[in-house]
Amino acid sequence: MDVTLHLAQDPEADELLGRSPLAALVGMLLDQQVPMEWAFKGPSTIARRMGAEDLDAHDIVAYDPEGFAALLSEKPAVHRYPGSMAGRVQQLCRYLVDTYDGDAEGVWRGVESGAELLRRLQELPGFGKQKAQIFLALLGKQLGVRPEGWREAAGAYGEPDSFRSVADITGPESLTKVRAHKQEMKAAAKAKKASGE
Repeated sequence: MDVTLHLAQDPEADELLGRSPLAALVGMLLDQQVPMEWAFKGPSTIARRMGAEDLDAHDIVAYDPEGFAALLSEKPAVHRYPGSMAGRVQQLCRYLVDTYDGDAEGVWRGVESGAELLRRLQELPGFGKQKAQIFLALLGKQLGVRPEGWREAAGAYGEPDSFRSVADITGPESLTKVRAHKQEMKAAAKAKKASGE
């Protein structure tokens, strides 16, 4: 895995995301209740604060939980909820260590179908169906991981030329389009709730 991603809109953070499967997974995990760029800059910030050039699942699991939470809480915090997200990052890494010997790329290496890949992603702590489908779409659209049926397994996020999620962000222009789509979805959901449907 060595591509240029543009999810953090920060060259150093994006470079790490493009070469590190674990950084990409952690960024996706952090992508909730904060702006996308903030979430995807998180792995680079964590690595730097750990004095490393990349994230290592074994090192993260071995870190004292309180110390790891403090690391994510340093200003600027890695997330709006740094303490709880520190626990989630360690939980994800514990699962990767136990299931894939800490090799995040093992989640998708050698997978033969999109359905199998979606199942593996949904087994990751903190990855519900939607997050798993978005990450699957990111793998297929930008990271060259395209098992048979990957677009179908990713649902609407797998559609070509769509601007629904981080899977479609390749620069500032596409980021603006994805933001606009998300705002439309929020407005539609709010209107539906207001009408009592």
